Amino acid sequence: QVQLVESGGGSVQAGGSLRLSCAAYGYTYSSNCMGWFRQAPGKEREGVAAIYTGGGSTYYADSVKGRFTISQDNAKNTVYLQMNSLKPEDTAMYYCAADEVGCGLGPALYNYWGQGTQVAVSS
Repeated sequence: QVQLVESGGGSVQAGGSLRLSCAAYGYTYSSNCMGWFRQAPGKEREGVAAIYTGGGSTYYADSVKGRFTISQDNAKNTVYLQMNSLKPEDTAMYYCAADEVGCGLGPALYNYWGQGTQVAVSS
């Protein structure tokens, strides 16, 4: 059973930082694409960042470039999302996802999803 477990969400004021973690169980970490997605109430799920775990290529949404950084720790089978200079519009449920074919920011490409971790940014 593939399992993705997110952690690190919380409430923060605008301009603050959070670091999200996604631990992967039940599949080969090095062969997967791992992505971070978010969904706010009334909005569609959108891709935030992704990383090809076998090679290290990264992808970012324009709205987070320069503020968010995705990284991996192969020894821990964990992917991180460092979020700096947070804005109220970053408020959403953040989901970790894994894909075995291709890599990018399209939610439909991903087969496995975590339960999500809430991020709330106040002004």
